[in-house]
Amino acid sequence: MNKNTAKENTMEIKYDEDGLVPVVVQDYVSGEVLMLAYADERALRLTLESSELYLFSRSRGELWHKGETSGNTMKIRHLCLDCDGDAVLVKVDPCGPACHTGKRSCFFNDLTEEPKGDATFFGRLWRYLLKRKEADPMESYTARLIKEGPSRIAQKIGEEGVELAIALALGDAEQVIYEASDLLYHLLVGLAAANVSLEEVWRELESRHEGSD
Repeated sequence: MNKNTAKENTMEIKYDEDGLVPVVVQDYVSGEVLMLAYADERALRLTLESSELYLFSRSRGELWHKGETSGNTMKIRHLCLDCDGDAVLVKVDPCGPACHTGKRSCFFNDLTEEPKGDATFFGRLWRYLLKRKEADPMESYTARLIKEGPSRIAQKIGEEGVELAIALALGDAEQVIYEASDLLYHLLVGLAAANVSLEEVWRELESRHEGSD
């Protein structure tokens, strides 16, 4: 994050009559919306200077360092301004739950039935597997697989890849879904074991896509 450029761009922010601007906080890896809060000019300045999220609490009428008490701080990855200049999107790496209730996101009260297959699940699964990496191998298949070493993980990825290829060749859509899920899971485990982040993979894919429509 170029802090000098960011500070210049904050001059374009349109604060409301109370000197505040809405801040939408999004998980950088999963894309999940974590919370909606407000910031004043000082909070945004401290956010840029510290690379951690600062906000303004309307209920307490004071500056708020997110996670200062709970330890659930948020590392800043990217800030951007909406087209009207009156709302800020902040992408973060959360160090814990975003909500004071202990939920991952503040948005958990469904007004409609949530459909299965949310695109943010892949990133959420990645964060979960990183935690399971340190779990007891006797209680976690993920931890056990990682402990067995790269050869075992590579074997599983190879097996799942072959099974997916067979399902694709047979045109069995249901089996394709099942085998693709197995392959993606073991691929994530392999990345975690090799200490390669999803961000690095996305960056490589993005570089290959540059210049394409």
